[in-house]
Amino acid sequence: MRLSCLPTCLGFDTKKVSFDQIPVVDDQDEPRIPKEARKVLHRLAAEWADVEDCRALEVMQLKGAMTNEVYQIQWPSSVGGNVRKVLVRVYGEGVEVFFNRDDEIQTFECMSKHGQGPRLLGRFPNGRVEEFIHARTLSAADLRDPEISALVASKLREFHDLNMPGIKTVVLWDRLRNWLKAARSMCSSEEAKEFCLDSMEEEITSLESHLSGEDPIIGFCHNDLQYGNIMMDEDTRSVTIIDYEYASFNPVAYDLANHFCEMAADYHTETPHILDFNKYPDFEERKRFVVNYLSSLGEKPDNVEVEKLLESIEKYALASHLVWGLWGIISDHVNEIDFDYMEYARQRFQQYWSRKKTAFPQTE
Repeated sequence: MRLSCLPTCLGFDTKKVSFDQIPVVDDQDEPRIPKEARKVLHRLAAEWADVEDCRALEVMQLKGAMTNEVYQIQWPSSVGGNVRKVLVRVYGEGVEVFFNRDDEIQTFECMSKHGQGPRLLGRFPNGRVEEFIHARTLSAADLRDPEISALVASKLREFHDLNMPGIKTVVLWDRLRNWLKAARSMCSSEEAKEFCLDSMEEEITSLESHLSGEDPIIGFCHNDLQYGNIMMDEDTRSVTIIDYEYASFNPVAYDLANHFCEMAADYHTETPHILDFNKYPDFEERKRFVVNYLSSLGEKPDNVEVEKLLESIEKYALASHLVWGLWGIISDHVNEIDFDYMEYARQRFQQYWSRKKTAFPQTE
């Protein structure tokens, strides 16, 4: 998520330089980062000739994380008044229900080898130290900018085509069933009734049956492409996709649908859990993104290919709502971050039921 779960889920976690920065007093009386992390940081800085005192680190907590705690660490440099910077990510509690941390770290390391995202600089028992990317995180408004949107579309196509290790099978349906099982085990009977969890297995099976029969294109998907997980270098206009906690092989239409759904969110408001689905991209905006996505390798797509992918995206948007609806329910029970997860879940499930009638009218 998100908020890198929210949707670092929200994406944010693990994320970003554009986060609002909160000065943190980092002393031995009230340490804000683990001692094990501090040791890694000291070792790193000791190897840099331009850092005179490896222990003279400054800590800034980055706001917006929903799954992890994220800190910017910096040391004064003796060269030209510059500073050395790294990012420390302290893993959140209870996230093992959402993803396997070892798999996520393997993905992170593999992405680094592919030249994607930040480099891994060090690890400690409940977190890691990452390269600091000198770029800005996108904002919600950036996703509506045609130029930036085209850059994102091209980068996402590159991401989907990465040759990642592992079995190239769809994770979506197993993830939904596993999260449903977890949500049922945590919910009260009133909550289960409100969210129709007792009948949700049937919804998942029906959706899988409808969508799997369309012979979807499978790629390595980010699965959480909200604006906080996208960074851009203003000078080179190069885009970097970060935070791979939910990444896996999936239908690419699902990843595109999830990205469009995230346009309803702005996680940097006073009410970050409130979604405005009036901001869901209209047909022309979706078509422009899809054309940019399909043509990024130099070949102009035909109208049939574009229309087919657009139709598939609208159907996979239903799966996105179920995924993050269940995520919200579970997060409410395992996460102490100040975010109204349950209200977020309500909105995603409401969208599922209302959009289902349009996507599959024959099932009503």
